Amino acid sequence: MDKSSGVGVLDKAAHVLGALEAGPQTLAGLVAATGLARPTAHRLAVALEHHRLVSRDIQGRFVLGPRLGELAAAAGEDRLVAVAGPVLAELQRVTGESTQVYRRQGDDRVCVAAAERPYGLRDSIPVGTTLTMLAGSAAQVLLAWEEPERLHKGLRGAAFTAPVLAAVRRRGWAASVGEREPGVASVSAPVRGPHNRVVAAVSVSGPIERLTRQPGRAHAEPLLAAAAALSEGLAR
Repeated sequence: MDKSSGVGVLDKAAHVLGALEAGPQTLAGLVAATGLARPTAHRLAVALEHHRLVSRDIQGRFVLGPRLGELAAAAGEDRLVAVAGPVLAELQRVTGESTQVYRRQGDDRVCVAAAERPYGLRDSIPVGTTLTMLAGSAAQVLLAWEEPERLHKGLRGAAFTAPVLAAVRRRGWAASVGEREPGVASVSAPVRGPHNRVVAAVSVSGPIERLTRQPGRAHAEPLLAAAAALSEGLAR
């Protein structure tokens, strides 16, 4: 456990949050990761959940809660948003198309950063827009590296299939053509955070007439470079 602050309950709560940084944890996992007694770990996790600092995933495991993101954004310390601006601007310049970064939020995905094509026909996704996890290349990326049970649950009603997600994992990026919206194509790649976990998807999107029915052919290379830059930015 980290050096004590002298306030035992806060030290223990911080240790619980630190254990969840690596990803979802069952109560048994929290006990193993923190060294806390099972009743103590449970009591702290439930109390943190009450304050939205901890949430539960669809399997009932403890995960970091939405309040942490809200606090980070309010403090200007949302690292992903901070590093996304220049990376998306450069990706937009190179591709000539609109670019976005999405994070998963429950059963949806939210655009947290964007750089729009300045003129002509474009796919406009304002920051804060909530979109489905059932269609689109960003949804494919945000689901493809999930644990098997969560992945298969996410496929229920989806416009894509398990073999499509397997292909996404193999090549490292996803593409969709008219999947989320008629006439729109996109290509997306994973942004990775601590422990190589996929924390976001970076995308290029626009009309099919420009991106064609194989949008990855022209845009996968600069997209992967942008994803690497974002992942590196998070690591710093």
